[in-house]
Amino acid sequence: MWTGSKIVIGTAAATVLSALTAPAWAAEPADATVVPVQITGDPAKRFNLVVLGDGYTAADMPKFRTHLAKHLNDLWTIEPFKSYRSYINVYAVETPSAESGVSCDPALSSPRRSTPLSMAFWSGCRDDGIQRLLVMDSAAAKTYADLVQGTSTGNRQILALANSDTYGGAGGTYATASGGNAMSALIAPHELGHSLGGLDDEYDYYQRGVPGGTYSGPEPDSIHHTLLTEQEMKAQKKKWWRWLGERSESGGTIGRYEGGLYFSKGVWRPSQHSMMKTLGYYYDQVARERMTQRISGKVNLVQANTPTNAPVGDDRVLWVETMHPTDHRLSVSWTVDGKTAGRNANLDLRRLHLKKGTHTAKVTVTDPTAFVRDPAVRSSAALTQTRTWTIDTGVTTPPDSVPADFTSSTPTDKPVGANSVVYAETTHPAQSVPRVRWELDGHRARGGDRDIDLGRLHLAKGTHTLVARTGSESRTWTIDAQPPTVTYELSKAARARTGKYVFDGPFTMRLTGADDRPGVVVSEFRVDGDGWFNYFGWPTDSSAPWLFTENGTVIDSLTYGKLGKGRHTIEYRATDPAGNTTNPKKFTVTLR
Repeated sequence: MWTGSKIVIGTAAATVLSALTAPAWAAEPADATVVPVQITGDPAKRFNLVVLGDGYTAADMPKFRTHLAKHLNDLWTIEPFKSYRSYINVYAVETPSAESGVSCDPALSSPRRSTPLSMAFWSGCRDDGIQRLLVMDSAAAKTYADLVQGTSTGNRQILALANSDTYGGAGGTYATASGGNAMSALIAPHELGHSLGGLDDEYDYYQRGVPGGTYSGPEPDSIHHTLLTEQEMKAQKKKWWRWLGERSESGGTIGRYEGGLYFSKGVWRPSQHSMMKTLGYYYDQVARERMTQRISGKVNLVQANTPTNAPVGDDRVLWVETMHPTDHRLSVSWTVDGKTAGRNANLDLRRLHLKKGTHTAKVTVTDPTAFVRDPAVRSSAALTQTRTWTIDTGVTTPPDSVPADFTSSTPTDKPVGANSVVYAETTHPAQSVPRVRWELDGHRARGGDRDIDLGRLHLAKGTHTLVARTGSESRTWTIDAQPPTVTYELSKAARARTGKYVFDGPFTMRLTGADDRPGVVVSEFRVDGDGWFNYFGWPTDSSAPWLFTENGTVIDSLTYGKLGKGRHTIEYRATDPAGNTTNPKKFTVTLR
């Protein structure tokens, strides 16, 4: 997880930070170290996640790296981050603190600590604040994030982790989360839903334990809250009408559920418990569509192309380089004078035998993801881009001597998963198309002109070697096609047979994921076909097992582990760092 060379920056950060107005307990400016964690491309052409740490001393930095690894591995199991991981660079900015921990943690009476980002619970140590609202000095955060060269406010997202085991976080322009809480890795994607996706909370309360009251305002601007009935949504073609009736990715069915925007009545949301309401579940389809749009909008689908600013001859090759999602291919379609001419990344005009004169070539690149149903989103620049050329048969293309070589590819420093789409871009000679040849375990493999979908190869479990060749050059990837393992352990049952258990009262469940490679394995479970839920241990202790009781356990006014009397099916699975997910297994429990 921790890769790349370190870039140490001290004086520059100190010069800028010294001019900031910060709370009284702010630290003196610290030296900062920029560490590339995941690099998928030029930061100027990628969405960049910049992760800052606060309240971590120099001795605490290994803990920061562990916290970050956990956050990222959880993030990569959640759609759409999983499918669009290849769009994202991740950088850590290590900012050693003079003190360990952050301010007002966990109580208002707790110390005010001197830290680079001045992170603090209780809305910034306010007497009228909310304990879980973890805030920071945004100007300081921006200054440290600016140290990551090639990133800007337009192509990056800042996430700050606090050295704390207390539950908390915040959205807004930037996102914050506690680094060490059992549920902390789930706080980050929720807060990114706010800061990146513009999503609202679906909580039916503002202050935990205090009912939210009844909403009495107009139709909300929120894309995932409404006053409309399902029939009205369909008739008016508004809100999430395209998703109604679908099985929700977060459990249940997309429909109309009362509560949200901090009100318990009078306003409705799409699903029973999506990530924006209950940490541990996925985004539902409505939120996932928005997040797909926002992540894709941070990059250009067309990364590079033959220049379009002057007519081109019909004696050359036109080309585009596109983005490459991790699990599917983008659609590339060429037309010349309105007629279909090709579907690869290169169009050799010489093969078209065009009549003398001028012609128009156009390429359309579209993301066909099933995560998007709104045509307006699909046709937006986030998911569809075009390039147009004027072809003049009177123009002669000068010869060049560009050799066949690779220019970019799926990173080769980490294993790819068994269902990944691996890509390799080449140089662009004007009058030839470098051919990419794919080899799997030493044998020729059938792939696309610039990518290969490993999922279509149905690889045997184990480790494989993939090689791409063009000219005399090659690139090699290790394929991790071995899924992780996950086992369950239950407390003593009143009766037990293999896969069937009977309990007369509360019982615990521990899931243990393991892999044959380094990294964090993320385990999940679901009950009676509901949404998959991240297994993080227990809310108050990540090392403790999950506790099921008839009425649930109330922790900070929220209920966990409620399982009514009767027979229930519990499924479980795990995902490894390469993205391989086990086939679900299951057992049954009867609570009597």
